[in-house]
This record gives sequence, C-alpha cells and structure tokens, in this order.
Amino acid sequence: MLPKIQDLSVKGKKVLLRADLDVPLENLEIIDDSRLNASLETIKYLKEKGASIIICGHKGRPNGKDETLSLRPIAKWFANYFNSKLTQQHINSFTGWNLEENIYLLENLRFDPGELENSPQFVSKLSEVAEIYCNDAFAVTHRNNASITGICTLLPHFAGLHLQKELSELESVFKDPQRPLAVIVGGAKIETKLPLIEKMCSIADYILVGGKIAEYYMELEKIKKVKKDAILLVGSLNEEETDITQASVDNFLQIIPLAKTIIWNGPLGLIRPKNQRDKSSDSEHSTTVIAQSVTESKAHTIVGGGDTLEYLHELKLLNKFSFVSTGGGAMLALLSGEKLPGIEALKKI
Repeated sequence: MLPKIQDLSVKGKKVLLRADLDVPLENLEIIDDSRLNASLETIKYLKEKGASIIICGHKGRPNGKDETLSLRPIAKWFANYFNSKLTQQHINSFTGWNLEENIYLLENLRFDPGELENSPQFVSKLSEVAEIYCNDAFAVTHRNNASITGICTLLPHFAGLHLQKELSELESVFKDPQRPLAVIVGGAKIETKLPLIEKMCSIADYILVGGKIAEYYMELEKIKKVKKDAILLVGSLNEEETDITQASVDNFLQIIPLAKTIIWNGPLGLIRPKNQRDKSSDSEHSTTVIAQSVTESKAHTIVGGGDTLEYLHELKLLNKFSFVSTGGGAMLALLSGEKLPGIEALKKI
C-alpha cells in the first residue's frame, strides 16, 4: 500500500520534498518548466496545511560541483512564482535558498557523490533537515539514490500528489484501458525499449515503432512471432536513417484515429537542436505529424520521455495531451513491468 501525504497531519512539521528539478536550460535560462509546474500542487498543499517545505532535487550529471548545473535558475523560477525575493542561506549543512516564507530549496544534491552512491553518511545528513519525507519525483523513482530510497530508511515517508497521479495514470494501462489501446514507441535505445514493446504486445491492440530502434527489425520480428496479441507496425527508416518514411507515417496515421487510449514514449525521428536543423533533411517531420494527429484524436493520451516532451513543448502541443508524464526511464520501467526502487522504498514501513 502506497502511503500518501494526505494520510497525516503536516502542520508545524518540516517536510523534505523530493521534486523533479531536472529541467532543460539554455544559457542558464529554463526553456521548459513542465516539471516544475508538476511539483506545485504538492507544494501548495503542504503550504496550506502549515508545513515548512525543504525542496530538493538534482540537475544533470555533475562530476563534483559544476556551477553550470547549479539549481539557482530553478530557485529563481520558484521565487518569481511566489513573487518573493530570493535569498541564499545555509540549511543545516547544505547550501540553499529561501524561496518564500517557510519554503526552501537545497542546492543540486548530485554535487555530493553520496547522492548517487546512496551513502549512509549522505542519507544521514539529508535526514537532519526535516521530520517527514515526501517523494513527488516520479522521473527518478527507478533510481536507487540517497534522496529516493536511502532517505526512506530514516524518515517517515509518503508519496506526493503528482507522484500519485503518475502511478494512477500509468497503472490504469494494465488494469482497464479504454480500447483500442495504441502504444507509440520511438527513440534510439533498443535495450530500454525492447522490454516495453514485449510487455505491451500482451496488453495493447496496436504498437507503432519508429526512431532509431526501428532498424532492429530482426529483434522486433522475434517478439512479433512470440507475442501475437497486438498488431506491431515497425516504421521503415529513410536513407539517412534520421526518420521514418512518409509511407510509414501514413500507416501510423490510419491507426491513431481508431485508438481510444494512446501512450507515447520517444521521438520517431532525430530531434536536432534548433540551430542545427536543416530544412533539406527534416528529421523532425514524422514526430511533428504524428503529434498533431494524436492531439487531434478523441483518445485519452499519455506522453513521456525527455526529448519527446521538450520537442512537443516547442511545438506548443504538450498541453493538448490528456496527461504528461515527467518520467522517461521511470515510465519505461513501470510500463515494462519492473518494480521501481523509489516506489518500493515508500511502501516499506
């Protein structure tokens, strides 16, 4: 049974809130604040209930302290949201910021190697800043880090409101999805996508595969022969292997209007940075066309995956999906049937 933050009184308590703060930056400016917005419901709830909130999280993969990966831009975002002055201060043995009255933010946890190592010493230091732990960072629940699993051994622990929604949405795919259920899978990492495709072959009605993983035709065909429940369509790659062909896009477009539930993880073509895009080789074409079709459908639509979300945000289509999952790897792991360490840690009393 997953303990929920609504299950206890937090009035006058210090709550350590693990949020997903790993947002994309450009010149130290946030270019997609979807993950920060997702954390606001729990922050507002804790504030209304009279708790002091210490927000924590990470940005990127710093090798030691890397000022370009400081959470200062995130601190500024929160201070602007609360219309308050940002002040830097020490919070126990951590550097951090005062965002608003009784709301604080710790600096990037990964500046200390103990976070990724899940070291007992770092877990102990982290537990000293609060009395209660609340995990609202679904995107990292597949990690065995100090602020995800280790902290649950020392503090009473509960799931935040957004984390609860993530699990409810994604687990509904297994329980009772509206059918037909179509799953769109793209990206480049075949090792993470094959387990998802294999699992979904027993659950979904249609599976549409694009991206670089589409070139692993033999592996996909093996799954298709064993798991015959779903109709598996693998897009053909263009000559440059940067996108699926127009014929493949047309095949996908025939399926999408039939679906009543659509889950999407991973772009169908190469998503280049804006300043590197070439109109003569539009590798984003299939992702754009399929995104438009999905958002125009009458289906319940769920999307996740960092590259996919960032591009859909750029297209101004992200808010047209029924639910946006903050998780990439965590979403894949959960839908593939894996147990997530962060969720299992929350369940332990």
